[in-house]
Amino acid sequence: MNNSSKPGGFRNVPPPTGSKAGSPYQRFIPREELGDFASWKPGAFPGAQESPAGPAASTEPAETTAQEWQARAAAARQTGYQEGYRDGLVALENFKQNFAQQATAQIGALLQSFDEQLGALDARMAQALAQTAVQMARQVLRTELQQRPEVVAQVAAEAVNAVMLSARHIAVHVHPQDLPLVAEGAQEALDARGARLHADASIARGGVLVQSDVGAIDARIGMRWAQAAAALGSSEPLSVEVAT
Repeated sequence: MNNSSKPGGFRNVPPPTGSKAGSPYQRFIPREELGDFASWKPGAFPGAQESPAGPAASTEPAETTAQEWQARAAAARQTGYQEGYRDGLVALENFKQNFAQQATAQIGALLQSFDEQLGALDARMAQALAQTAVQMARQVLRTELQQRPEVVAQVAAEAVNAVMLSARHIAVHVHPQDLPLVAEGAQEALDARGARLHADASIARGGVLVQSDVGAIDARIGMRWAQAAAALGSSEPLSVEVAT
C-alpha cells in the first residue's frame, strides 16, 4: 500500500517494531527517495548576502577607470570654480567698500581744504577792499578840507547840538583859521546853546572840540577818522596833511 500524500512524494515508513505510537523517530533516507533537490549555499535565498569568508568574496579594491578619473577631475574643477567665484565676489565687495571709504575721505579733505582756501581768500579780499576804501576816504577827506573848509561850521553845529541840554559853560574849540567860518556858519546853533567860540591852534583844521560841565564832544579830524576807519575794519591812522 502506497501511503504517500501525493504521487512522486515521500513515502510514509511505518515506525520500527517496539516503538511507541506518535513518538518522533529518526531514519536515514536513501538518496533515491529524496527526489529533486539542490544543496543549500549561503546567499541562495533572496536578499541574503554571501559570507565574505566564502570562496567568491574579494578583498581587492576595484581599479578606478579613466572615465571615473575624468568625472572626479570635472567635479573638482566645478567645486574650485564655485569657491573661486564666491571668494572673488567677496573680494570685489570689500574692494568697493574700501574704495568708497577712501574716495569719501579724500573728497571730504579736498572740500575742507577748498573751504579753508576760500575763507582765506575772502579774508584777503575783505582786507584789500577795506584798505582801498580807507585810501579813497583819506583822499576824499584831504580834498574836502582843501576845497570846502566851510564844512567845519556844519561839524561844529552838530557837535554843539549833541551836548546834553542840561550842560552849562559850553566852549567850542576850533583851529584859528576855522574860527570865522564857524562863527558865520554855526552862529545860530552857538547862540541857541549859549556856547562860546575859542581859537585853538592844537586843533587841526576841520576839527571841533566841544567842552562843557557835563562832558566833552570830540569831533576832531583824528577821532572822526578812527571811527570811520573802524567801521571799514581798518585801524590805519589818518596821516593827512591839511593845508593851513
